[in-house]
This record gives sequence, structure tokens and C-alpha cells, in this order.
Amino acid sequence: MGKLVINGGNKIQGEMTVSGAKNSVLPILAATVLNGKVNVIHDIPQLSDVKVMTKILRAVGCEVKREGNTMIVDSSQLNNHKIPEELIREMRSSIVVLGAMLGRCGETVVSYPGGCEIGPRPIDLHLKSLREMGAIIEEKHGFLICKSENLKGCEIQLDFPSVGATENVMLAATLAKGITIIRNAAREPEIADLQNFINAIGGKVSGAGSATIRIEGVKELQEVEHTIIPDRIVAGTYLVAAAITKGDITLKNVIPEHLQSTLYKLREAGCRILYTHDTIKLEAPQNLQAIEALKTHPYPGFPTDMQSQMMALMTLSDGISIITENIFENRYKHAYELLRMGANIKIDGRVAIIKGVENLTGATVSANDLRGGAALILAGLAAKGTTIVENAKHIERGYDDIAGMLNSVGADIIKF
Repeated sequence: MGKLVINGGNKIQGEMTVSGAKNSVLPILAATVLNGKVNVIHDIPQLSDVKVMTKILRAVGCEVKREGNTMIVDSSQLNNHKIPEELIREMRSSIVVLGAMLGRCGETVVSYPGGCEIGPRPIDLHLKSLREMGAIIEEKHGFLICKSENLKGCEIQLDFPSVGATENVMLAATLAKGITIIRNAAREPEIADLQNFINAIGGKVSGAGSATIRIEGVKELQEVEHTIIPDRIVAGTYLVAAAITKGDITLKNVIPEHLQSTLYKLREAGCRILYTHDTIKLEAPQNLQAIEALKTHPYPGFPTDMQSQMMALMTLSDGISIITENIFENRYKHAYELLRMGANIKIDGRVAIIKGVENLTGATVSANDLRGGAALILAGLAAKGTTIVENAKHIERGYDDIAGMLNSVGADIIKF
């Protein structure tokens, strides 16, 4: 997908079903190497990141089949501990294979990861934690050469509740000797989904969703069938799509508890929201209210992955909104693209000040990263005239056919 052409002005109205969570799929696919058996995983979205992880699994000897939204991964014939450099560099979250490969093989070679350019995302916490478990990790010419004859459980205190570091330790600890305790662990719902998967293959993990996770190493694992949780960021994006176009939408296959911080801010903007255990209905107001203060924080705080979408929404609000980005220092590239469309935004370091305008106007803009690209689509939906979003390949990393999904509820988007 090179670019998207969006004819703005249509209301988003109707029903949509949310796909499985990207941030659950990737670590769970990495976890399939642990058991050396067959893994059947349901509700896997069609994403470019999933294609990269599939290539990684095949590169190390796994057999991978896809049947619709179900993937079958047989890791019994795993025969290679080196991960191709070009695949790791293509996607930052691929670094989660490090813990899984160390747990299964006792050795692996990976390069430093790539991904969206949204600011420094060092993996020092990953490496420090794995070294504490007994891994020997050498850094040579951009590669990480990792070995461990016997990973051992220990107590790990994370300096920051890093999602990737938490996942890597969980994966490495599953087959390690003894008990591993992670303190200041990430609390995201996707961590709990990984815990549920590991336990389903015979692991012993508890505490996911809290700041302390306990993993008791086991000697053998079993086959599994697992369904991925719904994607809370995709759900949030589609809720904003309805809000910014003054429409209404009902989302199915959602877990409202995972979206509470986003729902709170949408209510603050004047949206009417009702939900059951697995649906959310949003009705947009005629006049969006400014959100006085929005600050991104690790879960259960407001997600950094929804910051750009909410900025797009606030460009059309009544008043002044202030956003503070506390997670990534370079995550305002979309703001400069929104300015091309007539937005009034001022950036000062980690703070963005958005003064609502009456209208946005269609323009040619560029998606510099995944969530920023989604924000530009949202702005294009509400803008007068035609918006062209170039470099749209980034958006495919996290949204399964976003154009088709939005077209099904009233949008006018053409892919090129």
C-alpha cells in the first residue's frame, strides 16, 4: 500500500468487529518456539508485522501455515538459532524472539532491532535482565551473540515497566531452572495474554496485570490452541473515527476494561459511550470539547499509541488542549503533517498545545510512523476535500485493511 486517497466529509456510522491485538500476536508467535510442538492460534490480523514474524519463525525452522485468521505453528523442527538481520531490522518488536530462543536453544544471534522512528527505545533493560538470569551476551558489529547453558531464575527489578523487557524475561524464564520474579513489570493487557498462552502450553506464570510477575520454570511444554485478545488501539482508533466525523459506531469483539483511559478522554470530549462486556457504542457530539490535559503513561495510564489519534480529534475541538508525551520523545511528527491540513498546533519539547479550528482541509501528507499515519487518516475523514496519505506502508504494520474497514461504515478511501 503506497498511498491512501481520502475524500472527507462522510460520517462514520455502523458496526465493526475489532481484530486480534498486534501487541499480543507478536510475542505469542515468538513464544511458539518454546514448546517444540504444534500451536494453533486464532484471531490473527493480516498485518505486515505478522508477516515479518512469520518469516522469522520459518527462518529458524518452524513450519507455519495460515488458514484465514488462524495460524498453525509447528516448532518441532527448529534447527537454526540465527535470526536474519534484515527481518530484525524491519520490526523492533522482533527483539522478543531473544528470550524465546534463549529459553529453547540456549543460544541465538540477533541484530539490533528497527521499526518506527519515534525516538530512542533502547533494549538495555532486556539485555541486563537476561544477563541476570545467566545469559552471556556479547555485542559485536551491531549483532548480539547470546549464549546460556543454563538460564536460572532470579529476582529482576526493572528500572522502567518496559513491555518488551517484561515479555523477554517471561519467555526466557518459562524453561529456566527455578523461580523468576519480575518487579516493576509492565501491566498491559497484552502481558496477561502472553501469560495465558504460556500457561496454556504448560508454563507456570502468575501476576500478569500487576507490577510483580512470578514465573516458575518447567521442564516440558505441550501443544496449545489459543485466541488472541482484541486490539485496544485499533478499537480506540475506530472510536475516534466516529467522534471526529460526528458519527456513531458500535464495536464488537472488544474488552472495554482495556480501553478505560481512552473512553474517559472521549467522554471528556463530549462523546456518549455505552458498553457491555464485549461491545462499545459511541455517539459523537455536534461540538467536540477540548481536553484540558492529556498525558501518556504506561498502562493503565493513557496509551502513547493513542496520542496521535487524540491529537487529530482535538484539532477540531472547541478550545485549547494540552498533550504531554511521556513515553517517546520523538512522537509528534504527525503534528507537522496536521499543520498542512490547517490545524493549529504548537510543539514545545514533550508538550503539544492544540487550539481547535473550525475546519481541516484536505492536503498531501506523509505517514512517518504507524500511529501517526492512523491520525492522518482520521483527519482526512473529517477534512474538507481530498487528503492523500503517502508512505502508507507504516499503517499496514498495525491495522488489518483499515481502508476497507472504514469504507464499510461510510468512509470514502481508495488505496494505491
